[in-house]
Order: sequence, then C-alpha cells, then structure tokens
Amino acid sequence: MPIKIPDHLPARRTLEAEGVVVIGETDAVRQDIRPLRIGLLNLMPDKIGTETQFARLLGAAPLQIELTLVRISDHVARHTSADHLSAFYQPWSEVRTQRFDGFVITGAPVEHLPFEKVRYWPELRQILDWTQTHVHATLTICWAAQAALQHFHGIPKHRLTAKAFGIFAQTNLAPGSPWLRGFPDRFEAPVSRWTEVREGDFPQDGTLVTMACAEETGPCLVSDPRHRMLHMFNHLEYETDTLAKEYHRDGVGPMPIGYFPNDDPSRSPENRWRGHAHLLIGNWINEIYKTTPFDISRIGAPPSDGWNGR
Repeated sequence: MPIKIPDHLPARRTLEAEGVVVIGETDAVRQDIRPLRIGLLNLMPDKIGTETQFARLLGAAPLQIELTLVRISDHVARHTSADHLSAFYQPWSEVRTQRFDGFVITGAPVEHLPFEKVRYWPELRQILDWTQTHVHATLTICWAAQAALQHFHGIPKHRLTAKAFGIFAQTNLAPGSPWLRGFPDRFEAPVSRWTEVREGDFPQDGTLVTMACAEETGPCLVSDPRHRMLHMFNHLEYETDTLAKEYHRDGVGPMPIGYFPNDDPSRSPENRWRGHAHLLIGNWINEIYKTTPFDISRIGAPPSDGWNGR
C-alpha cells in the first residue's frame, strides 16, 4: 500500500524514483479504508533529508500511511526555508487536538546542552505528555529517546569522553519480541552522538526493557510499555552517506569506526543496516495496526491486553 504525503513535498520525487508507492491526497480519499495516521516531529537541521529517510521506511509498509510533518511551534529552523516549513509542516500547537496511531520524534543536535537549556524543552515536555493521551505508539530517536527517559523516568544522559561515531554491532537481547521479529542475533547500526544513557540508571522494576545493545555504545533499543514508547538511541534511518557527510562537514574529529572501507574516507561506504531499518519500522507499524483502535477518538486510552511492549 502507498504512503500519503503532500503532492509537492521534495521527498516525493526521491521516493517515486526508488519505487516507493506514493499516493496523492486526492486519490487517498477515494480509498474506503482508514489509513494509519503517523506524525513526524522533525527536530533535525536537515529537515528535507530526514523527511525522506522516514517517509522511505514508512512507505515500505503494506498499509496506507498518512504522514503529518510537525515542528516545534515557536522554534525558528535555521537550515530549512520558511517557505518549505510553511508549505509542509504544522506547528504542534495546531495538531495538539488531533490523534495519531503512531508518532516519531527525531534526534536533534543539542545533546551538548543540559535538557533544561534547550530552548524548546518546555514544549517538548508538553508533547511527550500529549503522546500519552493522543498517540497510540511513539518512537523516539537518539536525543529524543534520551529526552523521553529523562522526562518520564528522571534518567540522566552522560557526556562521553570521545564521540560514539561509526557502525557498531548490536546484540539482539529479545529475539522473541515483536519489535525485533526477523532480526539476527547481531545487527549493525550507525551511531553518532556525544552522550549516552546507562542501563545502570534504569528503574529496577522492569518498566524499561533493553532489547538491543552494544558493549561499546550501550543501549540501542529500549521498550517502555507503560508509556507505549519504543526508544532507538542509534540511527538505522540514516542514508548510506550520512556519516560521511558529517565527517567531511566537521573536518576534525574521529573517523567513523567500521564505516569507510579500509578506513579510507575517499572510498564510498557500504550500507549494511538498510534491511534492519525497514524491518524495525515494518514491525512497529505492524504492531500499531494490530492494536490501535479503529475508532480514532479512542486513541490514547490505557493500552489493551493486545499491546505487547516487550
């Protein structure tokens, strides 16, 4: 089934060229089904690139997806044109009365700041609380995952002495989980961050479940069933060249580990995580489809017995 996105969104041309089935708003209303409503709160500077990454993964699902792009209400993005934001994004203040089957909150390049020093931290805390009443399932990425654990559980983030940067093998700790259905015992994931959360800070009552981790970089995927949340601390959604662009952009700092062939930055990297990105998002969408209420007004109620966060 196709993904429904605005007709003139730049990601549309990229996805169509890759063979992803995209449906326009006019054609979507003719289909007598209820699409899954997925919101994307995009906190990344490269908003167009991030839109494309997630639309690609969501569009591969065998269901009709209606994607809504959301931004922080009062924050002015410096790297994306005002025309693009005005044409394709809705501020959270305008969607806060709506309900979503799924909601994705991306990472953000603010991890060097204490949470309370981030300009939009108060609104993000409101959004996290709002997901508990207006969203069936939430997926957080990297800094947003750290922010959610801080907000709901008081878990700190810790500054690393050296940047965790590269491709790291993750151990699958929960092969029977619906989120990791089809994953091998070990899989690779891009990592790019200066901070981490530590499993030793997690509550001892089992409210958080570490599903995948790496010895070098700590938790990768953590389930929070009480809040209907899945936290991904790494970046399976990244393009093949995302880490290369970051490395060449910065000009200094460590080379990404296990990324360039023979550690030669003049050579093109190979994508060894693309299939796992599709698998994770496909599993997430599948669980949403099986457990979300058909009556969208009932979204946000306490999870039913059908919800399986582990």
